[in-house]
Amino acid sequence: MFQLGAVRAPAKLTTKLGWFRAPAQPGSVSTPVKRLVSLDVLRGITIAFMIMVNNPGGPGAWTQMRHAAWNGLTATDLVFPTFLFVVGASIVFSTQARLQRGDSRAKLAWHTIRRAVILFLLGIVVNGFPAFELNHLRFYGVLQRIAICYLVVSLLYLWDRRVWTKVALLVVVLAGYWVLVRYVPVPGAGTPVRDIPLLDKDQNIVAWLDRQLMPGHLYEEFDTHNTRDPEGLLSDIPAVGTTLLGLLAGLWLRTWLPLKVKATGLAAGAAACLASGYLWAHWFPLNKKMWTSSYVLAAAGWSLLLFAVLFWVLEHHGWGQKAQKSGITWPFLVFGSNAIVAYMISELLGSAVDLIRFTAGGRKVSPIPYVYHHVFMHIGDSGWRALAYSAAYAAVCFIPVWILYNRKIFIKV
Repeated sequence: MFQLGAVRAPAKLTTKLGWFRAPAQPGSVSTPVKRLVSLDVLRGITIAFMIMVNNPGGPGAWTQMRHAAWNGLTATDLVFPTFLFVVGASIVFSTQARLQRGDSRAKLAWHTIRRAVILFLLGIVVNGFPAFELNHLRFYGVLQRIAICYLVVSLLYLWDRRVWTKVALLVVVLAGYWVLVRYVPVPGAGTPVRDIPLLDKDQNIVAWLDRQLMPGHLYEEFDTHNTRDPEGLLSDIPAVGTTLLGLLAGLWLRTWLPLKVKATGLAAGAAACLASGYLWAHWFPLNKKMWTSSYVLAAAGWSLLLFAVLFWVLEHHGWGQKAQKSGITWPFLVFGSNAIVAYMISELLGSAVDLIRFTAGGRKVSPIPYVYHHVFMHIGDSGWRALAYSAAYAAVCFIPVWILYNRKIFIKV
């Protein structure tokens, strides 16, 4: 199961590490306990919202249901980094669980590589389906970025599980990306701030490199000199930083501190990330498409804040077991149980249904536009209409995942 979230208890034997007690090294004895329901729910919320914002129901969708045009931040811009944050946190628990079961680090490394390759290939399938036109097939993508971040951070954690090295790498990643975007000249355009605007849509080092590597294969293509991709190569660097922040949160939650202290720590981390992210944005604007360093911190702050609330309610107050059977969190547990499957269904369903054609009103139509016109167009307000469509699409995608959940089938890769 490409779940990245088999959340189990920490080992009973721990070693002192920095300012809190870290997970034990391989070979220590552990007593597995319940999953962190709050992390499962956060994963499910993220996938559900991802499906909705990827299927917004037309240009009339509310601002928060659409990505910022360039600089700035909306709720939609928080979805992808939250999933990477969850991936990072889950790496800690899933890795420790397998080490405690006796798996070697070498075996886990090969397992990690295999998972990342499969996930990357699934991303190619999503981009190419159904035509697979190789001349313009997009090789970057959401699943591809998840694969890269998962691979890098998982192998790093297998190699070295000290906290300070992750913090140091996070600083290097965020500061290094800022230096790269701010000070490295863009060939043919000049140096940002001095010759061209900082974070110019097309004349930036990130877009320039993607045009050199993947001409004709980028997400946003307007002409041969005006292309870019929101999941480009260089912006994978700060995306690794997002995953590292999730990893640090996972390490914090594996300490033997009281649940109340852990929840408070998550909230404090949220405040620190939000403050530093929005402050840095004065010099390095929030930008999801370039995944700026300020965006990494601000987005992680919102992820931590939501996680802190869920952790407080579901873990500290003990409502997690109830959430597994009923309540408003149950649909998100279902979505989170097969998160990658849910995403794949949502991405492939529209393209598959669009292949169906039937005659209505004397012309050929496909089911989704037909239903939209005859059902959702009766909703007068464009914002509510778009939201109703998005929610309905997510509900349709929920059905197969719910069937798998009821049958206790969790797809592995």
